[in-house]
Amino acid sequence: MPKKKKIKKKKKTKIQKTKIQKTKIVEKKTKVFNPDEKPEIKKIKKQPTEKRLYNVKDFVVYPKHGVGKITSIEKATIGEIDVQFYKILIEKEKLTLTVPINQQSKLRPISSINQINKCISILKTKPKIKRTMWSRRAQEYDQKINSGKIYELAEVVKDLNKNTDIIADQSYSERQLFEKAYDRLKSEFEAVLKISNDDVQKKMDKALGRLQISDSTE
Repeated sequence: MPKKKKIKKKKKTKIQKTKIQKTKIVEKKTKVFNPDEKPEIKKIKKQPTEKRLYNVKDFVVYPKHGVGKITSIEKATIGEIDVQFYKILIEKEKLTLTVPINQQSKLRPISSINQINKCISILKTKPKIKRTMWSRRAQEYDQKINSGKIYELAEVVKDLNKNTDIIADQSYSERQLFEKAYDRLKSEFEAVLKISNDDVQKKMDKALGRLQISDSTE
C-alpha cells in the first residue's frame, strides 16, 4: 500500500511542473506581443550606406544583361526606409534596371582601352576545341557570358567563331550563344572606343578572321 501512495505523489509533481512551464510560455508570449514596445524597423531610417561610385550618363556592366547607361539616380521610401538606387538602361534589350546603391557590387565599370586591346589579341588566337558533350560546353559558355568578365566573354566569341563558308555546320544553339557573346562584347567595344557600330564590327571580324571582312578588305 505505501508504494502506491508514492506513485500518486510523483504524478502530482509532474502535473505541477507542466503547469509552471505553461505559465512561463504564456508570459514569454505576452512579452513578445507587448503593444508598448516599438518594432526595430522604425529605428532604421536609411538603407545601409555605401559611397556612390557612379554618376548619371556613366556606362556600367551588369553581368546578366551587359552594358548599360545610368539614366538617373533616384530615391524612394520602402517600408519606412529611404532607398537610393540607379536607373540603368540596357539599350540592346530595351530594358531598364533598378539597382540599389548598397547593391552596386553587382555592377562593374566598363573596360579600359588596354583591356579592349587584350580582348582583340584573344580574338586573334586559335579556338580551343573541346571533346566534351555539347550540353556541358553550352552551360560553361553561358556561365562565362553571364559572368560579366570581358576576357571570358572574348574567349567564348573566339571559341564559337566559325568562318562564313562553314556557318551551316554550326548548330542553332551554338549560333545563339555566339551571337549573344558577340553582341555583348561589341556593345562594350562601342562604349569604350566611342566609334560606330560598323567600325566596331569590322575591328572584331578582322581579329576573328571572318571571311566577309577579309574579302571586303582585299
